[in-house]
Amino acid sequence: MKQSTATILHNISEIDAQQWDSCTRAHPYNPFLTHKFLNALEVSGSVCAETGWQPFHLKLQQDKTLIGVVPMYVKNHSQGEYVFDYGWADAWARAGGSYYPKLQISVPFTPAAGPRLLTPCADPEHEAMLLGACMQIAQQIKVSSIHMTFTCENQWNQAGKIGFLQRIDQQFHWHNGDFDTFDDFLATLTAKKRKNIRRERREAVANGIEIEWLTGDDLTEEHWDAFYGFYLDTGSRKWGNPYLTRRFFSEINDTMAQDILLIMAKREGRYIAGAINFIGEDTLFGRNWGCIEDHRFLHFEVCYYQAIAFAISRRLKKVEAGAQGAHKVARGYLPQATYSAHWIADPGFRDAVARFLDDERQYVEQDLAYIEQHTPFKSTTDLTALRNISVTRMPTEP
Repeated sequence: MKQSTATILHNISEIDAQQWDSCTRAHPYNPFLTHKFLNALEVSGSVCAETGWQPFHLKLQQDKTLIGVVPMYVKNHSQGEYVFDYGWADAWARAGGSYYPKLQISVPFTPAAGPRLLTPCADPEHEAMLLGACMQIAQQIKVSSIHMTFTCENQWNQAGKIGFLQRIDQQFHWHNGDFDTFDDFLATLTAKKRKNIRRERREAVANGIEIEWLTGDDLTEEHWDAFYGFYLDTGSRKWGNPYLTRRFFSEINDTMAQDILLIMAKREGRYIAGAINFIGEDTLFGRNWGCIEDHRFLHFEVCYYQAIAFAISRRLKKVEAGAQGAHKVARGYLPQATYSAHWIADPGFRDAVARFLDDERQYVEQDLAYIEQHTPFKSTTDLTALRNISVTRMPTEP
């Protein structure tokens, strides 16, 4: 009988980068799952026990053969997750329980969908073994729960089969209909929506604002100094304590600059706003935005329209513009279900959460269906086909 051995990694540096990354290659390239991205979070001090994200990654071997890995953290709060369970924590505390610590299977501060059970061949049997090992560890260390967030649908279904509670939410993604130009995209919208978008784009840059795309060797520490100022301003207004340290941006600049698109707005020779995006195999992932001057529609231009233009230029299949934001629909982004799975240790508490999720799922599904019927696209535009069009990638420079 083959012997399986689970090892907990308290720092991702405890596993060789090539070993970790070998478990991600069966899926389309996702920069957030790479060793270099997760390591940047840790070495920069953005992710550590002091910030409430204690690395607790799982490595599973079978007779010394690597089965797979799981990005996992011990959490003592629910911040930076984008799948909200504050109400669950409050309810369990009122019942006399301790919701924290819990285990979080996710990419910190990153509401981007992708696999969470990483195996070299995307083997469902090995994925199930990884999830089983996580459950055993949760029972051994006596945490209240495990939360696998923004996972892919097949792993969500797999988790449901072994007793995880299933939760859905929604995001808004732009899909590339194999467009050659931004105007080709606009042609799929109703006349009113085309007019509105063109007006917003004009007004966004009306005050002498210039837009720059920066990636790879074009990125400098001066750009990151400016962007970090934007990030701090927005972060302090939204959630009080920005998650990422300044060193994080230097780390990713050193290790994965080719995976980054920084869209910066400049006025009178000074950067005034910017958005950071990460470039996957077929997806542009929008992440953080910030500004130090308020200009009407500039947020839409920098975060949404410029992202679309870049995706068209790079022949990327879609743009994921981050969590929440139904206002994205009017800008050509379509609703997309997102998936999370939750293991609750206490049977009574589990039943209560299950009832809540049943009600919530009905609401989310109704909302998804309603938005699908009220998109800005022409009635002749086949949205199912648009989501599934195969885009021919253009070769990129080395």
